[in-house]
Amino acid sequence: MEKDGCTSGSEDGGDAEWKKVALMRANVEAKDPTAKELDDLMLRRFLRARNLDIEKASVMFLKYLKWWKEAVPKGFISDEEVRNELNQKKMFLQGFDKKGRPVGVVLGAKHHCYKHRQMNEFKSYVVYVIEKLCSSMPTGQEKFTVIADLQGWGYSNSDMRGSFAAQEILQNYYPERLGKVFLIHAPSLFMKAWKILYPFIDSNTREKYVFVEDKNLKPMLLADIDEDQLPVIYGGKLPLVPIDASGK
Repeated sequence: MEKDGCTSGSEDGGDAEWKKVALMRANVEAKDPTAKELDDLMLRRFLRARNLDIEKASVMFLKYLKWWKEAVPKGFISDEEVRNELNQKKMFLQGFDKKGRPVGVVLGAKHHCYKHRQMNEFKSYVVYVIEKLCSSMPTGQEKFTVIADLQGWGYSNSDMRGSFAAQEILQNYYPERLGKVFLIHAPSLFMKAWKILYPFIDSNTREKYVFVEDKNLKPMLLADIDEDQLPVIYGGKLPLVPIDASGK
């Protein structure tokens, strides 16, 4: 279960917000004592995801606690539990953007869902990836950045079930964790799938997805990520490191 080791976030909302966090804590702990294990930053993310509505945020948070106990009964996802997904070598973790957010790189053309794919394993893989990104965050940081590289993406990589599952996990159980997603090298076929998925992405999250034209790729990425933190394949200096080799 994601925990933060710091006592103040990168975007302090002031005393009024923290008072609401305290009220929310009393509310959720009365209904599920395991909420005591989690810090105020986590509660604040759920609160912000529901526009500071304590009741709605509490409901969302309690659903998260129930989901976590069922989806991650050991408290973490091991490499072996998601070995089939890791073997595709499609997700990488390295470097930080200029705001101190860890950067994940996903190669969409390496995602294959029709050969022995188990949906439960894929969902566990999504949790595995998000937890890796979160554990890489420096103190005071709460979000991560993703470069979604869609070069070569085709019919064999199209996975609407997986896309909906991943989006549900991210929105419902990891609110306010996503900082930005750069969608690069997107083919026209992907845009058809995107039109199906887009209406199901909440309004706060939609603005975090940025499509980047090939001609603007390097300058757009360098605006957010320093060259020494940018992968070599995008004109930077860092080699790609598979997420299971990140050491986190």
